[in-house]
Formats: sequence, structure tokens, C-alpha cells
Amino acid sequence: MTPETPATAKPSAPAGPAARARTAFRTWRRSRPFWGALWTGLGGFVILFLPLAPLGRILQVGIGGVAGMAAGALLMAMALLILLMPGQRYAAGIVAVVVGVASFPLTNLGGLVIGMVLAVLGGSMAFGWLPERPERRARRRLFARRREPGDRTAEPAA
Repeated sequence: MTPETPATAKPSAPAGPAARARTAFRTWRRSRPFWGALWTGLGGFVILFLPLAPLGRILQVGIGGVAGMAAGALLMAMALLILLMPGQRYAAGIVAVVVGVASFPLTNLGGLVIGMVLAVLGGSMAFGWLPERPERRARRRLFARRREPGDRTAEPAA
């Protein structure tokens, strides 16, 4: 930065293709519940692949392993649904929270609690996300009447 350039100055346009790609990704990410989908997907990943880890002596693979694979696959599907169809975020968020909580008794403590916490966090973030609204312009209403200082129409009759 040169001494003549103020510290708060921003470049007017992105310089290269990497900067344009980053700006395009940021715009896309802000138009959907990205972080909720990410946490839900990570929770599903932990729950899905923990029974497949080489810890066979520590973790019991059986009905918990099958339930863990089903819950993890369902959570990862909900993460994709949240990410690709933001209009379905309410239903997918509720399903993610329910499956995340149900993974605690059905699987190996919900992916050693980490997967369960990530799934509940992501599902609740997806449920609570609202799209960004553009700023409203200050417009006068079409039929609104502006009051003048000496206007007596709003006063009650005596």
C-alpha cells in the first residue's frame, strides 16, 4: 500500500480469475444456508464412517453399525438437500436434528457425541437461516397524504 492510499480503500474490481471465482462463490454461499449444510454433512460423515474405522475392538459393529450407516447417509443427504434446495431447509433441518439426536442411542453414542452435536448444530442453523433481503428504498406511499402543520383533519371533533 502506498502512503497516498488510505487504509480503507478497496479495489474497484477483482484483479484476476481467482478473485472473481472467490467473489462468485461468496455470492452463491450467501444465498443459501451453507454453514448449516456443512455442519450437518460433517456430522453425517462422522456418524457414517465411525463404525467403519479400524477400532473394531473398541466399537461394537452390529445393529449400531447398520443404524450408524443409515443415519450418516441420511444426514449427508439432508446436507445436500439443504445446500441445493434452500426452500426445503425447514423440513431438512428438522429431519437432521431428529436423526442427529436419534443417533445417540442407535449408534456408537452418536459418533462419540461429536457427530450428534454437529448434526444438531447444522440442522438448527439450517432451520433458522433466512435469506438476505435487499434494502428497502424510502418511497412515499402512492395515496398517502402528507400532513401540513396547520392541518386539522386528524384532530377529533370537540
